[in-house]
Amino acid sequence: MTETFPTDRAAALRRLSDFAPRMGHHYAKGRNADPGPGRRRDVSLLSPAIRHRLVTEAEVVAAAVAAHGPRAAEKFIQEVFWRSYWKGFLELRPGMWRAYQAARDADRAAMRGTALERAENGATGIGCFDDWVAELRETGWLHNHARMWFASIWVFTLKLPWTLGADFMLRHLRDGDAASNTLSWRWVAGIQTPGKHYVARAENIARYTEGRFDPAGELEEDPSPIDAPPPPRAGALPPADRVPDGPFALLLHEDDLHPESLVPPGAKVAAIAGVAVPEARSPLGCSALVAESAGAALADGLARASAQWGVPARRLTLEEVPAWAAGQGLPVVTPWAPVGWTADALAGSGVPMRRIRREWDEACWPLATKGFFPFRESIPTLLGRLLPDQPSASAR
Repeated sequence: MTETFPTDRAAALRRLSDFAPRMGHHYAKGRNADPGPGRRRDVSLLSPAIRHRLVTEAEVVAAAVAAHGPRAAEKFIQEVFWRSYWKGFLELRPGMWRAYQAARDADRAAMRGTALERAENGATGIGCFDDWVAELRETGWLHNHARMWFASIWVFTLKLPWTLGADFMLRHLRDGDAASNTLSWRWVAGIQTPGKHYVARAENIARYTEGRFDPAGELEEDPSPIDAPPPPRAGALPPADRVPDGPFALLLHEDDLHPESLVPPGAKVAAIAGVAVPEARSPLGCSALVAESAGAALADGLARASAQWGVPARRLTLEEVPAWAAGQGLPVVTPWAPVGWTADALAGSGVPMRRIRREWDEACWPLATKGFFPFRESIPTLLGRLLPDQPSASAR
């Protein structure tokens, strides 16, 4: 069976409905296993759709709670909140994104020899790693456990800079996200939580790939974490803007493509356009598959927005945004773009924009001041605030 990744809302909602029965016990028991492409029944493959908000985190969590209750679906719900935690962590520390970019560029400039080329081409001789490179290039996706093994092998066995591994993965992942990708790689390397690193072990890989791979004797299984300063202290979340009372132009982007649930009822949307710049993920751009996926998601968001507000919608290049905005003669409203390449591109356009933020992000992001486990303690309260019509944690 070929795995598919929805690039429009209708397909994402069908996938969400189909997977909802497995968000409880099945997910909790089977989520760490990666039996290989076409055999994965206990992961949803919805991460690209959630990344573009073709379906929102609130919708996904609500489906889990409705199907199983918050206790039985706890593991699945926590995984959704991990993404929000990572986004909040970076949003409160935007300098970490700039520091990653600077380190990435310096590390690439300093590279000598062919080790990086062999790793990126899947020619290391480590069977599991080379297979994951091929899968990533061909499908734009890897199982989360495989991503952890991949990163650990890159850093500790191949001894390549973590920044270049993060860059390689970001260029090829359909669900590539500045916060989740950067901070997860930092965590594996031992610099997100200083002194705590993730080590890929052959026995673990053999067990959770159901024997597809067994890299016994091929991995560095006793490495020291990378020595680096701890993350900076959290700053304050910048305030969002309000939607104007009068007519405005709506500019969509790849970070939030469900404007129907973001723009308040009765808002006077008078013009619609959208921009996607996945090639800005890296100085080396992104894969054709990633560009195609982001473009399809944007096209779907624009079509729904046009139908919702009854005005034409079109995709723009980044260079066309200033002329479009000037031609409308209206305030420009855009969904809040989290720290990352889209936010950088929009800021660099020179167009004043009113950035509006979802209640989900408003509630979650300020709580990402420390590690995930203190954040996790707030999940029941967050569910009560964000999903008030769902059963409480004590209900099931």
